[in-house]
Parts: sequence; structure tokens; C-alpha cells
Amino acid sequence: MTEHVRIAAEEGVLKLTLARAEKKNALTQPMYTALGQALARAETDASVRAVLLEAEGDAFCAGNDLGDFAAVAAGKLARENMTAFSFLNALARATKPIVAAVQGQAVGIGVTMLLHCDLVYVADDAKLSMPFVNLALVPEAASSALLQARIGYARAFEMFAFGEPIDGRTAVSLGLANAALPANEVRAKAWAAAKLLTTKPTGALQATKRLMRDAEALAALIAKESEVFSARLLSPETAEALRAFAERRPPDFSKFSG
Repeated sequence: MTEHVRIAAEEGVLKLTLARAEKKNALTQPMYTALGQALARAETDASVRAVLLEAEGDAFCAGNDLGDFAAVAAGKLARENMTAFSFLNALARATKPIVAAVQGQAVGIGVTMLLHCDLVYVADDAKLSMPFVNLALVPEAASSALLQARIGYARAFEMFAFGEPIDGRTAVSLGLANAALPANEVRAKAWAAAKLLTTKPTGALQATKRLMRDAEALAALIAKESEVFSARLLSPETAEALRAFAERRPPDFSKFSG
């Protein structure tokens, strides 16, 4: 486990709090492991009737820790040893309702995980972005299908290709979140929603979620995306993107043909 994910069960809600505020809650391998194990616990623990995802600090999640990507690109970390896949699989197969509270930045997986949540509350000034292509990578978490199902192909491609952020109000208007609120009200609103879900018939909620989501298809797409993602991590384009990020300069992809 890790001190960067706080896990607490309270009144039927399993609360998962990202607690790496000094790094904008960028996810590390131990954090993925802790989150995946907690979601698996929720599935088998009858006392858990809903899950709440939230974060400390002024950001929800700055995405995957780029140090891991750099380690894979440099051959210092085997892609198969990265634990994000277990977390993504747990999200895809979750049957208990998941509520998310999002403030500040949500980047990469900080956004794609929201596509697996059943209720999402965002700060009106939150900034959601998916800069996968800017890092010469591809979408993950089955977002290559889930995002366009929510907002349409053209808008989804634009978000992936340009990586530009949208604010909380726009996220609501596109159907990515249920409500946008002042930042200091988001976690309380999400908690209230999670608590309300615990009063509903659990069997009916889970059956409804199963009907609305094809868990096996999502898991298969996550595996397919992961294969492409792994290959991209070892590509010259990604190496250039990571060098440019470290050197605080724009990347130059002009010498690569694809």
C-alpha cells in the first residue's frame, strides 16, 4: 500500500482519496496498486454500497507520473511491470457505483478514469485535458471508445489530438460530468451523492450498471490500448516528447514519419 492513497470506509461508502498533493496527485505505481486493490475489495465487501474518488490539494490528478514513462522509454522499467493496468481493469469491471469529486487539474488518466464513474461532480473552474498525442502516446482506460460515445467523434478527436483543457462548465455541457460547482463545494456534493446511493437497493443499482456497461468489451479494449500504448512508450516520438518536457522546450516531431 502507499501513504499517497488514503482509504476509509464510512457509512457504506468506500472513500479513496488521492493524497500526493505536492505532485498534483500524479499517479505512481504504488498508487495504482492501492486503488486497484481497493476497488477489488469494494466488489467483495457487502458493507460497501458505493465508492467515492476524491483528492487532496488544488488538483484532482495530474495524470501518470511522467518519471515512469521516462523510465520505460529508457529501458529502466518494463512496461509489463507497470500497475496501471490492474487499476483500469478494476474500473472496467466495477459493479458498485462510483462517484468522483474533481477540483483543479485533471490530466490524462485523471480524466479517463472519470468515464468509468457513474456520477461526476467538478469544480466550475476545473481544467480537464488528455494530452496523450502531445506526448506521442495514445488514449487508455477504454477512452478511445468511451469518450466519443459521450461527446461524439469530432469533439473526442479534438480533445485527444490537441490536448487542450476544458473547464468544468464545459465538461457538464458535453456530458462528462453531472454538475459544476464552486471548488469548495465539490467534495461535499460528491459525498452527499455517494451517501444517497447507499440508500438505494444495491442489487438494482448493480444490475442497472451491468446493463449500461459491457465490462468484458471494456476490458478487451483496455488490453488493446495497452499494447499500443506500450509500443508508443518505446517510440522515438515519445522519447523526443519526454526530452522536450524535461528540457522545457516544444518537441520537434518533424523528423518522424510515423
